[in-house]
Amino acid sequence: RKARSGELKNFTGIDSPYEAPENPEIRIDTTRTSPEDAADLIVERILGVWTPDL
Repeated sequence: RKARSGELKNFTGIDSPYEAPENPEIRIDTTRTSPEDAADLIVERILGVWTPDL
């Protein structure tokens, strides 16, 4: 709401363009993947690169 009213400047997708990455580390076809499955893919990718100290 604040971005659309002009209170927040340089908000991606509102008054600043979205710039897609040239070489993304992960691609998910959201026309064929449910939000839940997409989230699982993202978490799997993150945990494959980084593991938190528990």
